[in-house]
Amino acid sequence: MDTQKTFSISDLSKEFDVTTRSIRFYEDQGLISPTRRGQTRIYNAQDRVRLKLILRGKRLGFSLAETRRLFDLYDAHSSSAQQLEKMLSLIEEKKQHLQQQMEDITVVLMELSSVETRCKSELKDLT
Repeated sequence: MDTQKTFSISDLSKEFDVTTRSIRFYEDQGLISPTRRGQTRIYNAQDRVRLKLILRGKRLGFSLAETRRLFDLYDAHSSSAQQLEKMLSLIEEKKQHLQQQMEDITVVLMELSSVETRCKSELKDLT
């Protein structure tokens, strides 16, 4: 990719199918930092990659704070091993959280089925 290429906020908005407001929010959060020409934001290749990573992280269930921690490691020029260890740690936390959610959903579904069965039985008795 041409690292000198720049993008407007509308370019990135269209490419990643996000609102310009979302992109400005990520900027306000310090996750991307375009340069400015007057009031116009000018995004570079790094900003584009960061936006792509933010959106991928969101799809995988990572919070913006978790994404920021990964960016901070990268910005601090941490070793690849440190970056990968942090990523693995976040992945493990996310997997545990999702596993707990699955277990909770299973319990709720069982409870709902039980209540549904009782309701159907009582309704049958009434008719």
